[in-house]
Amino acid sequence: MSASGGTKAIVAALAANLAIAVAKFVAFLFSGSSSMLAESVHSLADSGNQGLLLLGGKKAQREATPQHPFGYGRERYIYAFLVSIVLFSVGGMFAIYEGYEKIKHPHEIEAWYWPIGVLVFAIIAETFSFRTAIKESNLLRGKLSWPQFVRRAKAPELPVVLLEDLGALVGLILALVGVSVALATGNGVWDGIGTLCIGVLLIVIAIVLAAETKSLLLGEAAGAEDIEKIKAATVDGETVTRIIHMRTLHLGPEELLVAAKIAVEQHETADEVAQAINAAEERIRAAVPIARVIYLEPDIYNEAAAAAGADPGKSPGGSGH
Repeated sequence: MSASGGTKAIVAALAANLAIAVAKFVAFLFSGSSSMLAESVHSLADSGNQGLLLLGGKKAQREATPQHPFGYGRERYIYAFLVSIVLFSVGGMFAIYEGYEKIKHPHEIEAWYWPIGVLVFAIIAETFSFRTAIKESNLLRGKLSWPQFVRRAKAPELPVVLLEDLGALVGLILALVGVSVALATGNGVWDGIGTLCIGVLLIVIAIVLAAETKSLLLGEAAGAEDIEKIKAATVDGETVTRIIHMRTLHLGPEELLVAAKIAVEQHETADEVAQAINAAEERIRAAVPIARVIYLEPDIYNEAAAAAGADPGKSPGGSGH
């Protein structure tokens, strides 16, 4: 993912959510609508989440240290995971509590024009933010469907902003429906039902985000396309004849570790093997620029030993060469 593209989407979402949070809270003060209160907390939580994503991106840029020799690239995953926790607790659980209280103790909405006007404004603002996230994502999505893009993206920022903006838009529509029905019927219970639906929506999105960022935190291999590029770049058919086995691991969204055992000819000298390894590393970096940490171990390929051992091609990042 382009770091600048992710930052642009985050800043757009942050600006929209701060303005919307203030407007929603003012509407709550004048109308007493629980949907407005839940939505104002939702927007405030989203603003905090975008702040966390920006902070994670900043911290991830720190140089590697002896204690953290592979750098701090995974900071972005950690802060994305924190976003899912905030969305679940501050956004979802609060909305469910507020919705339950409003259903249990309903009251009519006052000054109806405040919530209606703010919700229309918020939908317009969130649409612009969502449009920015979609535009930046399309630059990287390629032929992937949207669910595939969210599942496979190694950089967490755009999927997080996409899901947050989608949740915000659906939540605003739910709030608008709840407030409208409450106004039409004079029954404040509908406002509480709308609030409850918002809470359930936020919790579902938080669970999806937590599952995806957990996978990134555990460590994911390179994508299938990058693995094939690395394989093709490693083997030159002369000095390096095949990949015996290979493992890849994302140290961060834009930093990849490649470790492989490569087959070389038995008659080659140590100097020739060293030159072959250096050349292979250059080819890998040219083919996949994010492959910044590369460890290649030369070996003599033995078909009998390979047949007797485990098939490394069955493992993530393995090679069937």
